Amino acid sequence: MKVRIFMEISPAKPAAALFMSGSGSNAERLLSELQKTSAPSWRPVAIVTDNPQGSRAAELAKSYSLPLIALDIREFYRMRGEQKISLATERGREIREEWTDELRRLLQPFRPDFGILAGFVPLCNITGDFPCLNVHPGDLTVEKDGRRLLVGLNTIPVEAAIMSGFPALRSSVIIAQPYSGSGGEMDSGQIIGLSPNVSIDLHGLSLDELREISEKRPRPKPLGGYKDRLEEIAVANQECLKQNGDWLVFPPAVSDFAAGRFGEDEAGRLLYKQKNEWLPVKTVIYGDGEPQAVPL
Repeated sequence: MKVRIFMEISPAKPAAALFMSGSGSNAERLLSELQKTSAPSWRPVAIVTDNPQGSRAAELAKSYSLPLIALDIREFYRMRGEQKISLATERGREIREEWTDELRRLLQPFRPDFGILAGFVPLCNITGDFPCLNVHPGDLTVEKDGRRLLVGLNTIPVEAAIMSGFPALRSSVIIAQPYSGSGGEMDSGQIIGLSPNVSIDLHGLSLDELREISEKRPRPKPLGGYKDRLEEIAVANQECLKQNGDWLVFPPAVSDFAAGRFGEDEAGRLLYKQKNEWLPVKTVIYGDGEPQAVPL
């Protein structure tokens, strides 16, 4: 079997840039776990943010003695006459490519081998320059009619799981894909990691009551969100998933990826190296104990 390894093993540990837009709790968890590791498989070379004023990027960069790359995306758009940072218009997409080119220029001195999207909001095709790992608040192995069901940004996957009557959530670690148009392809990459189940808490409401709230929502979604009970419950469950899902799956999945334990065969099947043998897998479940390969 011919194997294309995503991250080739070399004498130097692979270098990673960590991308973040907000609190950076996932980035902080990764860096904290890395410090505790006696034989780390990767090394951080920079923290990148699109939101220097509203994120903790500068704080984390200082705490972990890392260079900071700050490229304010809102200011970048404003300087070009646009108040929104949307990809909905051709001009918006053109500016996004300009912004991404500037990001490439700023990253070049650090020569990252891969990227870690730790709560990075703006879609950008840096994902086509080197592999970028993203943690997603939904189980992307769940499909309906041959398509991934729990896709989307923010609380959309969490709400979809709740409204589908699922008893639990999982976090997925994927290899993020380049986007075109509005970016629907971002969640289509290989799923290299899955967290343990995290039970859904409906906070005393029934599923019928939540569905009634959903049916009464205005369309399109108001600026600033719905601000209803369903959204509050989704946010609370997403935070619980972050702490009990993201933080369990992201560090070991990143470590295994950097160690060259993931690849693809000629048919595009995901492969995982376990005990010196390449296994075709659907994904790998991480949590307490040894990683559990899920066979195809």
